[in-house]
Amino acid sequence: MEQNFTQNQLIRFIYKESDAAEMMQIAEALSSDPVLAQEYEELLEAMEQLPQVQFQPSGDSIRTILQYSEMTALETSH
Repeated sequence: MEQNFTQNQLIRFIYKESDAAEMMQIAEALSSDPVLAQEYEELLEAMEQLPQVQFQPSGDSIRTILQYSEMTALETSH
């Protein structure tokens, strides 16, 4: 019986959030299904890129927001 796994199941597998039975099923499927293995590799590469994402706005963005905030605060206080 061939089982299809969803992207969510593969992501849970990557983060080790699957139960033991599902972990074994996915591991077995990865060794025999090249398409699934390719999708797994792509998800793994994407996950490895996450720490490189900048989760903080640039200084220019912060200054722009603060300037806008000051302008609108002055407009409402008149």
